[in-house]
Amino acid sequence: MYKRLLLPLLFFFDAEQVHHLVCDLLRFAYRLPFVPDLLKKMYVFEHPSLVREVAGLRFKNPVGLAAGFDKNAELVDELAALGFGFVEIGTVTPRPQPGNDRPRLFRLKTDRGLINRMGFNNKGANVAAAKLRSRKSDILVGGNIGKNKDTPNENALDDYVRCFHDLYEVVDYFVVNVSSPNTPGLRDLQEKEPLTHLLREMQKLNGYKPQPKPIFLKIAPDLNLGQIDDIIDIVKETGIAGVIATNTTITRKALATSPAELEKIGAGGLSGEPLRYRSTEVIRYLCEKSGNAFPVLGVGGIASPADAREKLNAGAALLQIYTGFVYQGPGLASRICKALVANKA
Repeated sequence: MYKRLLLPLLFFFDAEQVHHLVCDLLRFAYRLPFVPDLLKKMYVFEHPSLVREVAGLRFKNPVGLAAGFDKNAELVDELAALGFGFVEIGTVTPRPQPGNDRPRLFRLKTDRGLINRMGFNNKGANVAAAKLRSRKSDILVGGNIGKNKDTPNENALDDYVRCFHDLYEVVDYFVVNVSSPNTPGLRDLQEKEPLTHLLREMQKLNGYKPQPKPIFLKIAPDLNLGQIDDIIDIVKETGIAGVIATNTTITRKALATSPAELEKIGAGGLSGEPLRYRSTEVIRYLCEKSGNAFPVLGVGGIASPADAREKLNAGAALLQIYTGFVYQGPGLASRICKALVANKA
């Protein structure tokens, strides 16, 4: 029903407006007395074989929601009722920022993808922390953190440190995002020297805490093999928990969408089906080249149980979805979990 009736209707309207509408409707419906239990009955699927122990955390199932959907931690309880094993909020910056000019979110319907140049639009780390303090569900939450657009790269560490302090008590793990293509100069922080310094300092700060939180690094799919080798070395050297592979891509290869339409859309990160193969390729390389020295969270083009199995077979310890969630509907996490159990049986 979602793909046949609701999705075509939603696709008549601006993508970002629809996102806010759906979030508002979900938030409103969840406040009705019978809705939370109904959603959980429809979408939450639990089984002992789905439980994962990763980086010292216990995940009820391996299917999480990637950062970008719930930037300000406003829907964590509602999303928990849709069957996710964990939710990643953000990307959060120290200070609020509006992001890039609209329009900034575009659908590639024939490719089952999205292009976004949101630009870390969010209400700031303090607002997200306040929202998380009032949540009621016990779902694991990750805090995806970044720097403000007007913060020069040489001062980027200050922004990540502030976000870390603001969110430390209310998230279960952190994600250092230096791979978004929509903040000018941000990807320069993926180079070996600045990235090593950033992660080493974050780990040092983490070590001062009574209960250090796992820190993951989110990387771009556009890195070459030499750069990925550097990432492996950096993760081992700094001792962070692992890697999230991958963020969106700036490439536009082998798309069914016309060049004219792509030119009209302009810059931004591409996600969804066109990213599936490359993200799996990066996951497999990370796992094989490192000798599975650290967990890799797989994200990029997961829209079916078969896509999920592909990522897991490549070595992913956990999965994250976003664009597939948009195109396939609220039951995707549950369908993947049921298929994983059936496949194991």
